Amino acid sequence: MATTQWSLVVAARDGSGEEARRALEKLCRTYWMPLYAFVRHQGWDPEDARDLTQAYFLELLDKGFLADVAEEKGRFRSFLYASLRHFLSHERARAGALKRGGGTATVPLDVIAAESSYVSQANPQMSPENVFEHRWAMTVISRAMSRLSEDARSSGSERRFELLRPYLTSLERHVPYREAGEALGMSEKSVKVAVHRLRKRFGRCLRDELAETLVDRADVDDELRHLLSVVRA
Repeated sequence: MATTQWSLVVAARDGSGEEARRALEKLCRTYWMPLYAFVRHQGWDPEDARDLTQAYFLELLDKGFLADVAEEKGRFRSFLYASLRHFLSHERARAGALKRGGGTATVPLDVIAAESSYVSQANPQMSPENVFEHRWAMTVISRAMSRLSEDARSSGSERRFELLRPYLTSLERHVPYREAGEALGMSEKSVKVAVHRLRKRFGRCLRDELAETLVDRADVDDELRHLLSVVRA
């Protein structure tokens, strides 16, 4: 089985390997926003939500929080959600933990951007669990888009990518193929072919991003189906 970030962490759950710790920290830095949104949606104000999210990560990284991770629960998404709920139910008094912690290092979080995103997408009808799932899906999509964007920069095709990107999901409005072709100096048929190819690459990027959060890469398709169901809900 090919090693992924999360499988590396799970494999080291009975030890304290530095490589596994770095992998866990990387995953936390990448996927913390769904947790912040979950805490906020439970009624905590931005400052307390920030402190609770920070305290959770410090607990996760410094106190062997992985001891109870079971390999059959091989999704980082599921682990984060369950462990944060457990943390909040037992550690609500830690909303100010970082303030009392003196020189304790924190995990850098862009709370201003997270709060702006939370407010702009807030839906009081959604449950905290659905908020978490939706933000998780949006984070994965954003990460996959970033992979494509970096490829476009490397190949000098940034403008083409920016014009074709809206065709990749239902999250952005796009112009008719003919108009995109006129802007790019391409025929309508050529634009459709280019979009088809870009969608295939986008699918690969989504799968690669999801794979890093799974123990078994064979679960990628199931996780992708779950992601799409969340986005379409």
